[in-house]
Amino acid sequence: MFDLESIVRQVKRNCRISDSHHAGLYSVCGLALRLRDLYKWEKDLDPWVEEEPGTVLEWIGEREEEWDDLADEGFGKITISGSEYEPLDVRAINLALEPRGFYYGAGYAHGLKPSFFLAVLEGKKEMEGQPVFLLGQELARDLLTIPALAQNGHVIIRKAAARLFFWDQIFYVRKSARPALGFALKEYGLEDDLKGLRLHLESILEREIDRYIYHELGEIKDRVFDGSIWREIISRFPHTPVELVVRCVKDLLADTNKHGTLPHILKKRNAGMLGFYVAFLGSLTKQIFPEIQDAFVVFSERKDWDVIEKAIALGNRTATRFARELSDIFAEGMLKNDMKWTAGEMARVVLTPLGMAGERGAE
Repeated sequence: MFDLESIVRQVKRNCRISDSHHAGLYSVCGLALRLRDLYKWEKDLDPWVEEEPGTVLEWIGEREEEWDDLADEGFGKITISGSEYEPLDVRAINLALEPRGFYYGAGYAHGLKPSFFLAVLEGKKEMEGQPVFLLGQELARDLLTIPALAQNGHVIIRKAAARLFFWDQIFYVRKSARPALGFALKEYGLEDDLKGLRLHLESILEREIDRYIYHELGEIKDRVFDGSIWREIISRFPHTPVELVVRCVKDLLADTNKHGTLPHILKKRNAGMLGFYVAFLGSLTKQIFPEIQDAFVVFSERKDWDVIEKAIALGNRTATRFARELSDIFAEGMLKNDMKWTAGEMARVVLTPLGMAGERGAE
């Protein structure tokens, strides 16, 4: 018999075990923001709703007590209709769940934190030859508010998580990024105010979903940074500047290759989407890919798509160079059987020029 409540309980337990084991990965501020999102999801609150601090702090205290109780627990298998599955066996679990309208996700996120979720499957389509799964209500999730991911060659869009994620990006946008944000909102017919955004959040996000989809498509179709090498580097240097750079390079390749985010924006001449892309750039991406910011300043004045196209090409060349340098250093380090040398060489060639000298040891 198919028992959805039991499956939800099992996935939730693994989510909380993962959070218990890996909450220490985050700064105090970073953990607080993740707990804030988890609270809103659990209480089914809109992204902009803020409850009394005392209420939230009491909930956080209860969650931390639960984490203490789970600190020594291992992940449990997922039992569906009498059959047991390993918690990372996504393909087999979804063969059992997808016909019933549900989708299960599992994998390793930043710092090799195991991440799990269970959601209602709203729809499925094909884009650029890849299956795209559109998920709705989330029945179980962990600390990570991940809007989209690529899994087994599939693009997964977590619409509920994307709603929280998108709101947070806007709400916490850096002062330096406000001109790009204002430009994007104006392109969508809004002023830079949160009241108008609340009213139109769903319609804007529905149009912005393609930005997430094309990033994942770009990642799936990237042939520059070999996926097996990329994963091996991350497994050797989790939660270090090396991991941050390697992930950033992979993301930039996904955004700038011909299947990715920026070429899609260029093709569709979607100025609003471009504005959001620039507004939400991470600090490391800005260092590696300054051309897009300079190009956007010109673009915002005269809508010159040629400068954007040139910037995309430059960004792709830079990311390609970084990917090859990192891969070559890692391959040589593997031959030497010396990850300490590898870390030092990566720092010398890649990290130090980016102002990220020093790393926290090879694992």
